[in-house]
Amino acid sequence: MPEVTEPYQPGTPCWIDVVAPDQAAALDFYAKVLGWEGSPGPPETGGYALCTLKGKPVAGIMSAEAMGDQPAPPPAWTTYFASADADATLQAITRNGGTTFTPAVEVMNLGRMLVAADPTGAVFGVWEAREFPGAGIANEPGALIWNELNTTDREAAAAFYAAALGLETAPMEGAENYFSLSVTGRPVGGMQPLGAAGAPPEAASHWLVYFAVADTDGTAAKVAEAGGTVCKEPFDMVAGRMAVVQDSQGAPFAVIAPKPMNA
Repeated sequence: MPEVTEPYQPGTPCWIDVVAPDQAAALDFYAKVLGWEGSPGPPETGGYALCTLKGKPVAGIMSAEAMGDQPAPPPAWTTYFASADADATLQAITRNGGTTFTPAVEVMNLGRMLVAADPTGAVFGVWEAREFPGAGIANEPGALIWNELNTTDREAAAAFYAAALGLETAPMEGAENYFSLSVTGRPVGGMQPLGAAGAPPEAASHWLVYFAVADTDGTAAKVAEAGGTVCKEPFDMVAGRMAVVQDSQGAPFAVIAPKPMNA
């Protein structure tokens, strides 16, 4: 079901965005690599670019200049989780050892958002939808398909996301040292220790976004041609053929050509 027609259940990843040092270059990169369309938004949104695929919203790209005097974060995709009440979620985050960087703020008539970090330091967002529910297409080439937490402390992270966002953790069958994150029994993301992800010892906890593609090797080549970096060459794994890459400004993400469901 690539087109999203139902509201996102609380705890489900519903949106992603990135703050880019050069917004125009980021828009150009993702147009070439994933086929997105987008342009800077109006001044009242800080120029926030809503990227679309087949006419449906899939991601946001914000210019670092729009942050004014605030220091821009390092280039990285932020995963936003759906919430029925952003204020209540904020309280649950702080009550369970998380850190909030922004209060729950109004985004015009679209919804309310906040940005926080879990106790291990992984940054994420929360979105309480009003007129804008989130991504309108998922799980097909060019769109978000998976959100993965790579963490320095799996047990602490599991306890936090259960208490703050209602995410249930369980070992994933066929994937050693990998755990599913589920909402009412439906997997919506994954989690693994940083060591299992092959990250260097000094790496910090982080969320990694995965985009579905039809051809992982071809997409990795497009990344390199567009000025990005292939960090982990295409390889076969339990869910399909994937690669880990960075865009032309250093924001990491993964691409995967998923195996058919009955494979």
